Amino acid sequence: SPVLDATPGSTHGYDVTDPSLARPELGGEEQRTALMREARELGLGVVVDIVPNHMSVEVPSANPWWWSVLREGRASPYARHFDIDWSRERLLLPVLGDDADVAELRVEDSADGEGELAYYDHRFPIASGTGGGTAQEVHDRQHYELVGWRRGNAELGYRRFFDITSLAAIRVEDPDVFDDAHREVLRWVAAGEVTGLRVDHPDGLADPGGYAQRLRDAAPEAWIVVEKILHPGEDLPASWPVEGTTGYDALREVAGVLLDPAGEAPITALAERLGVPTDYAAVEQEARRMVTDRILVAEVHRIAARLTEVAPEPARAAVAETMIAFGVYRSYLPEGADDWARAIAVATDRRPDLVDALRALDEQVRADPDGELATRIQQTSGMVVAKGTEDTTFYRYTRFAALTEVGGSPDVWGVDLDAFHELNAARDRDRPATMTTLTTHDTKRSEDTRARSTVLAEVAHDLAEAVDRWSASCGIDEPSLDLLAWQTLVATWPISDERLTDYLLKAARESKLRTTWTETDEAFEDSVRAWPARAREAVGDEVEELVGRLEAAGWTTALSQKMLQLAGPGVPDVYQGTELWDLSLVDPDNRREVDYTARRDLLSRVAGGWTPPLDSSGAAKLLVTQRVLGLRRERPELFEGYRPLLADGSAADHVVAFARHRDLVVVATRMPVGLERRPDGWDGTVLDLGDEAGLSLDPGAWTDVLTGAQHAGGLQLVADLLATYPVALLLRT
Repeated sequence: SPVLDATPGSTHGYDVTDPSLARPELGGEEQRTALMREARELGLGVVVDIVPNHMSVEVPSANPWWWSVLREGRASPYARHFDIDWSRERLLLPVLGDDADVAELRVEDSADGEGELAYYDHRFPIASGTGGGTAQEVHDRQHYELVGWRRGNAELGYRRFFDITSLAAIRVEDPDVFDDAHREVLRWVAAGEVTGLRVDHPDGLADPGGYAQRLRDAAPEAWIVVEKILHPGEDLPASWPVEGTTGYDALREVAGVLLDPAGEAPITALAERLGVPTDYAAVEQEARRMVTDRILVAEVHRIAARLTEVAPEPARAAVAETMIAFGVYRSYLPEGADDWARAIAVATDRRPDLVDALRALDEQVRADPDGELATRIQQTSGMVVAKGTEDTTFYRYTRFAALTEVGGSPDVWGVDLDAFHELNAARDRDRPATMTTLTTHDTKRSEDTRARSTVLAEVAHDLAEAVDRWSASCGIDEPSLDLLAWQTLVATWPISDERLTDYLLKAARESKLRTTWTETDEAFEDSVRAWPARAREAVGDEVEELVGRLEAAGWTTALSQKMLQLAGPGVPDVYQGTELWDLSLVDPDNRREVDYTARRDLLSRVAGGWTPPLDSSGAAKLLVTQRVLGLRRERPELFEGYRPLLADGSAADHVVAFARHRDLVVVATRMPVGLERRPDGWDGTVLDLGDEAGLSLDPGAWTDVLTGAQHAGGLQLVADLLATYPVALLLRT
């Protein structure tokens, strides 16, 4: 995570306030150098998260750049560091309870003698020579204007991070701003203390490709990945000189290949019976329009003002409709011209009444792809997609919760086996050092919660019958939240009522259907608070019985996706705590304290040769994690290349297998419930480890790195390969 100075009390560090300072709350420069020295002595690299898009202005005095801008206005040396609309007379700061609260301001003394304007705990600088008179008279002389917070969405005078007014965007496209924002971190890189950089939210930048090139020029040897969410079928721009993304694309593929396609029809029918919308495009369009019309109004107006020879309202509508229509988060002109063209075409098809305005928008953007109009609409489209789709649609389109995940598209039911192999091969060929992940601080649910959710597709008819009955007995009076709640209860059982309540309230507010973060429906929220205990009392025994039937299959699916991620192409990321089973939900549920003592104890046993059972302890997952990562460290050459391996036999569909190097084979199980239903299980299904697979010049022998079991070359029974665990990592000996 970021280690530069951040808002006082920040628990994550993404709200940077001073990019020139190692964060004092983490020990400052002394402890930073000690940490990095220790890592280097242990043979470890250090990856630092950087936030080039924005800085925190929540506590103005904590941000020296922002404090200077507020005090000096356009004359500040940092006036152009922030993306501020200086066409306004004063900088609008939406921080008051309402406009009338300006009467609550008071003048207080300050160390520099100029004084400060105070509003409860908030402090703002007073420009030199403007401190006389009443507090309101002093306020009226400042370079900023304090107004009610509700005005921020429509009138804000600076670009934000999404709709968060306390995070102000900076202009790293300016070389001077880039240097000031990166000087300290790049000093650490040059000193060999930092070996990798994770770039937060590149889609918000004016020129992501240019930024990536500037960063690469400054850190030529660093491992650089960008937090870029790729839509299914989208590739990272080839011109970006980075190793790849932070791995959400791999998450979608790994989870998708393990999903049972037969579950789609009955689960869709369940959603329709409950009144949950199943037209994904319609839900997404409505949610995105809500974002352009209610949340990012100021941004839309600022863009529309750059569209010449078009009246204000058609210009605003054309800009909004184009961003609503994007099939990806944003285009990268001129390289992403096809994505831009598709958005214009979709917008024109939906709104033929805007054809002239859309044509003008298209022509002006294409004529000057580096101009302000093109830049701002591309920067903002990512915010519309993220807020409209990821943060809203995913809580409205709850047909199947396992698919509502960052980097995914819930209307696409999984990834077939051939496509999975093609995507893996492309990753190995094009970006072999990209990051892959299964859980992050931003995922909607942890990997093990998602694994058990995935298994629900294999018992779709049983699930549908149960939810029909449960919902009629004690459902939530909002269909989308109701279906999400039952899936979540099963996927995380035995979750506490408190954790489940917190999650459901967040989901309800994010969906913005019956309540929101700013306009709460207390009666509805009280019913949501009461639901976990009510559901547990009414149908808890039935839920527990269903979970009892699914739990082992969930463990199998969780181990399989972990093996596919850890041993597959790319650099695997392991989120804190997920070395054992972790049935977490979205932030802040996934920030709970991790019991590292328990993990150390189990790790010492695993490292000592213990082969744990596949049970509730999660030790088997720790074994897989330790063995695969240990082998990657000791013999990295084994994890190069990619060749699909196809099983043969009646249960072949339940196998995912591939070879990396010719001497390493990965085997995993998919759809374990369906496999268990088969009278003869694996029933003679075989996998070729010999010449036919192109793996060796002689029959050879293979050792399972997980168990030590020995296997001959040539055709091998899958039942033998997976006799102990549902996964295997075979090393030719």
